[in-house]
Order: sequence, then structure tokens, then C-alpha cells
Amino acid sequence: MVHILTGHGCFGKYLDQIVGREPSPSCHECGALQDTAFHTLVECAAWGPQRALLENVVGPVSSLRSMVEAMLQSQQSWIAVSSFCESVMSQKEAAERAREEDAYADSIRRRRTGGRRRRYAHLLLP
Repeated sequence: MVHILTGHGCFGKYLDQIVGREPSPSCHECGALQDTAFHTLVECAAWGPQRALLENVVGPVSSLRSMVEAMLQSQQSWIAVSSFCESVMSQKEAAERAREEDAYADSIRRRRTGGRRRRYAHLLLP
């Protein structure tokens, strides 16, 4: 849920502009020009079934603010929002891991393992 609320997660815009691990801010699921938390929550066609389940409980969601307002109305709404976020973000994270592990992926996309640890290993306690 935190990823959706903050926009810091497996979103094309965040991974491109902040983290620097995507060549563009586009959405891998639907091809939209920018993948943001708002896009994932409100616009992306790939998450239509999950969004329909959410909107059956909380009503139409038109913004992050309306989602927060809806989830604070009842425990049932909270659970619906939590389920939507968990379902969507777990799938986005799995797809991101697959792109990182792809041997043919762009070099900026591949996971950087242990570079920081190697640089600062001499400072760690034995």
C-alpha cells in the first residue's frame, strides 16, 4: 500500500527518473507513456479486474486521495484497498525482478548486487 501512496515502487516514472534503472517512464503493462501510482490505480487497463473488485466495495476511485478517503470509511474498504495494492504491486514487482534477471536486458536495468557492500567491506566489524 505504501508504494501506491508514495509513488515509490515499481512504477516506470520512479524507476526511470529517480532510481535510474529504466530507459523510459513508460508502462510495461499497457504501453502508456508514463507509469505512475495514479496511472496504476486509475488508468492502466492491465489492472482492470483488480480495480473492478476494489470499486465494487469502495465505489469509483478517481484519485489517490479518493482511495484514501474510501479506505478510511470502513474496515471492509480498508481490506479492499489493501487487497488491490497487494495484488497489483506483487505482480509489478515480480515483473520487475524478471526484467532485472533477463540476461539480454539493458545494462541499466540489471540488478546491481553488492557494489556498495564491496566498497565499504573494510569498515565492517569482523
